[in-house]
Amino acid sequence: MLNAALYTFTVFAWGASWLAVKYQLGVVAPEASLVYRFALSAVIMFALCLATGRSLRFGLRAHGRLALLGLLLFSTNYYLIYLATRDMTSGLVAVGFSAVTVLNIVNGALFMGVPVRPRAVLGAATGIAGIGLVFWPEIAGFDLGGRGLAALGLCLAGTFSASLGMVTSGVNQRRGLPVVQGNAWGMAYGAVFMGAMTLAGGTTFDFDPRPLYVGSLAFLVVISTVIGFWCYLTLLGRIGPDRAGYATVLFPIVALALSTLFEGYAWTPPAILGLALVLAGNVLVLTGGGARRAEKQPKTAAEPGKV
Repeated sequence: MLNAALYTFTVFAWGASWLAVKYQLGVVAPEASLVYRFALSAVIMFALCLATGRSLRFGLRAHGRLALLGLLLFSTNYYLIYLATRDMTSGLVAVGFSAVTVLNIVNGALFMGVPVRPRAVLGAATGIAGIGLVFWPEIAGFDLGGRGLAALGLCLAGTFSASLGMVTSGVNQRRGLPVVQGNAWGMAYGAVFMGAMTLAGGTTFDFDPRPLYVGSLAFLVVISTVIGFWCYLTLLGRIGPDRAGYATVLFPIVALALSTLFEGYAWTPPAILGLALVLAGNVLVLTGGGARRAEKQPKTAAEPGKV
């Protein structure tokens, strides 16, 4: 029951984030908005840890792993995906990012020893095919020549970075690093790395005080980042990267549902068939094998200063 709740909230939090991100664009450069997002998220996470008595002290090696988490999951992947969106529509980016399900299966096997389940592979392939049908008009009209090919490469590189970050979190959990404190430090490191990227690119840190920008930023910080990443990374540690990763196939569907309500998106027969395939893939990935935990290994809680 807990896994289902974590999965459902992750899909909602990240699916709704696409609409929230739209309201971030305009006055403030996306890179600067990402710095605000992760810096504020880190502050909230640190405050939560202090309020609940969670230790934030870790050894140097643990901080190295937390910095790697921040670099891969809370900065680099977002930055590369943003660069890709300059020459790709959000729909195509969603299709490209859905490849994280396959990458999670591969990287989970390589770095976490998670067995490759044929059912999960089939489900992921079915879901990606469904996403392809949903966004087929954009795929058919995409020009791979010149900047288009470079944008696709950036999108896939960002997706690969995200998958490595997700697996890094899974490995950290196996080594006894708690999710809440790990996310707090990871987001802090991510904000630092993202800030460095922003400054290196010569971008200024403007701010938009209008309610729409502030409200969408608050949603992204609290719902999509603080709670969303806690739910997802906890789920990853519980059911493995192959099953947890399928949430990234479902959240574009949530984004389209919200787009139907707020932006007048019109569903076509191929899109409806694609939705059916995504849901079928979801059933394949999340059923079968019982309530298997990814680890299957005893998980020991290490002392914070010695991890």
